[in-house]
Amino acid sequence: MRAVIQRVTYAKVEVEGTITGEIGPGALVLLGVSRMDRPEDAEFLAGKVVHLRIFNDDAGKMNRSLLETGGAMLAVSQFTLYGDCRKGRRPSFDDAAPADQAKQLYEHFVAAARRLGVRVETGVFQAHMAVTLLNDGPVTLIVESSLATNIPSGNAG
Repeated sequence: MRAVIQRVTYAKVEVEGTITGEIGPGALVLLGVSRMDRPEDAEFLAGKVVHLRIFNDDAGKMNRSLLETGGAMLAVSQFTLYGDCRKGRRPSFDDAAPADQAKQLYEHFVAAARRLGVRVETGVFQAHMAVTLLNDGPVTLIVESSLATNIPSGNAG
């Protein structure tokens, strides 16, 4: 699994003009699922995101986690995170998980983050979404689960 995490002061996601998820201070997580991912990846990544120290403490240092700040998470599925752009001009999505697998693991990630005590808002899986955010910092990080980093690019599994 691959996540692009953005520290935000505000974020929302809309589908066909309707807000499906909205948060104040917290983290926007764009989440991609690969063919090789398993439930363990979702658990690992949820724990990593929830405990990642990317929020400022009283001294202004990034030393507090989402849990410690009481912030919320907006989780948005994004298969394009597994787009391979090295050849040609059109991305290849061979490494992205099929929709059924991706949806199951996306939902597993969301449930795991909620179990850890974070309020999680979501987009709509496979919908065309409009994401609005105010990046705080800016702080943007890419985090991968342990299995995802071992996928040779272009390998369909």
